[in-house]
This record gives sequence, structure tokens and C-alpha cells, in this order.
Amino acid sequence: MSTLVSQVLAGKGRDVWSVPSTDSVYDALAELAEKGVGALVVVDDGALVGILSERDYARKVILHGRDSASTRVSEIMTSDLFTVAPAQSVSDCMELMTEHRIRHLPVVDDGELVGVVSIGDVVKAVIADQRFLIEQLESYITS
Repeated sequence: MSTLVSQVLAGKGRDVWSVPSTDSVYDALAELAEKGVGALVVVDDGALVGILSERDYARKVILHGRDSASTRVSEIMTSDLFTVAPAQSVSDCMELMTEHRIRHLPVVDDGELVGVVSIGDVVKAVIADQRFLIEQLESYITS
């Protein structure tokens, strides 16, 4: 049994924190800090256009000596996105995240952004799946 993305979202909520690509990186960082998240989806005119993570900031602003206040989100966001659907499994997510070395996956249903799952969400679900399987096996063995 593998947990579905829809089940993860049902447990954690479907809140999606976003910024427009025209915002300054400084304002996006303030939003990251306020929401206590590691990434924000970038949405322009209702369309998903990218994702901005702490990693993007560290690698594309800090290491290049750029100024956060004058750099736009569009200049450093990741626009080559991988997304998942609510009906996909957390195993699918784990595979995508591992293969592409990413930590956040936007969840899209019929073209609409409905949530985001993080590596932490995925690991938590995988552990719960494994715990359930172990309990089932122990019950089978002892019965």
C-alpha cells in the first residue's frame, strides 16, 4: 500500500504560498520566513511559472554577490518544473525528488495548482507506510 499525494495533502492541508515573478528576492525571502517554508511557488496571472527555494537563493544570489532587493524572483527561480497529480503515489514523488535532486513538488490537478509536497512530507508518508506494513507482517506472523 502506498499513500497517495491526495492523502498527504488531506493531512497537511492544501495551503499554497506563492509570489509573483516580479517580486524582489528580498520580499520573497521575507515571505519564506513568515510562512516558515523552504520554497514558494511562483504564479503569474494564475499560472504556475516556477518555484523559488532557499537553495535558489543561496546558489544564485549569495554566491554571485547579487543584491536581494534589486534582484527579481524571475531571475533566480527554477522554471523547469516537475509536478505531480493528486492520484500519484508518494513513491512516485520520492523517485522524482531523488532522480532530479529536488525538495518540493507542486501538485497540479486538471491544470490547477492544488498544493505542494515537500521531501519531509514524502518521507513522513513513506515511514507511515512502512510502519503499517511491519505491523501487518507482525500480526500475520503471530496469528
